[in-house]
Amino acid sequence: MIRTRQLLTPLVVSLAVIIAGCSSTGTRKAGGYYKDDGPGRDVPAEVDTTPDAIPRIEPLASGANRPYTVLGKRYVPITNPDQPYKARGVASWYGKKFHGNSTSIGESYDMYAMTAAHPTMPLPSYARVTSSVNGRTIIVRVNDRGPFHRGRIMDLSYTAAHKLGLIGGGSGEVTVERILPEEIRLAQSRGTVVTANGEAAPTAGTEAVTPTPLPASTLTMTELEPTPVASMTTAAPAPAGAGAAIASAANTPMPAAAPTAGVYLQMGAFSQPANAQALVRRVNSQLDSSAGNVPAVVQQNGSLYRVRLGPYTDRATALNVAQQVADRTGILPSLATY
Repeated sequence: MIRTRQLLTPLVVSLAVIIAGCSSTGTRKAGGYYKDDGPGRDVPAEVDTTPDAIPRIEPLASGANRPYTVLGKRYVPITNPDQPYKARGVASWYGKKFHGNSTSIGESYDMYAMTAAHPTMPLPSYARVTSSVNGRTIIVRVNDRGPFHRGRIMDLSYTAAHKLGLIGGGSGEVTVERILPEEIRLAQSRGTVVTANGEAAPTAGTEAVTPTPLPASTLTMTELEPTPVASMTTAAPAPAGAGAAIASAANTPMPAAAPTAGVYLQMGAFSQPANAQALVRRVNSQLDSSAGNVPAVVQQNGSLYRVRLGPYTDRATALNVAQQVADRTGILPSLATY
């Protein structure tokens, strides 16, 4: 691992640091880490329950986002706040050898925090990291530069790697996706926070979101409590083409749609299938399918029945559609991924 302050030192010193911290050669201990690194002696008991980093809007760190060169390769960090980033590759982790040292933005590295290092993502920024092996997803705050191995795209803190199940092997294949400011602002506007699975969660000290008689442009229906079907507005017939996803009556069984991979807009979630069916009819009656809108469907997950639109290819596309859906239906959807 190399830090920005090390990039300013003489070349010989920089190369020594790179070889010591980021080389693919050397003796590894059981567990995948190098002999001079590792998890430390006093791993906190709560490491398994450490919460994900909570994305927020932060100014870019001065000096840490300029182009730089390591081992003859030039890196150009992302400085466009709205530029997406998504890549698959190998992630590793760094531990006690760097614990307490300065990161590239001058903060003290805490191996037990949910942080990571990346060669080009803005510093600081936030990313979802998903293991290709077990499907686990976490959110980390990117506050450091590295790694510089060929084919390795991120260095995780010890805790982040532990939560992804990467400690034993020392590294593993992951997908890294930047969380854009637009998604963070959307969550903040609803009084929620961005989560690893893309669904809304209330911010600390707030209650879960429930139906509220707000103006159509601001009404939110995420994680709704069950509402009697009779109390909901009677909807017009669903648009042609909605097919079997839309029931003809509140008491008509509606098969839950099998989710496919992608990003969804979630309109609500219910413990009673009849309430989900009623919302599907309402939403589909308000959206114009001829304009390319995807009909709402019900997706069952355990005891919950979720009303969703999608899938969309990426979060940016889903976010663009979200406001259009809110304007037409009076419901501001949340993002959800499969």
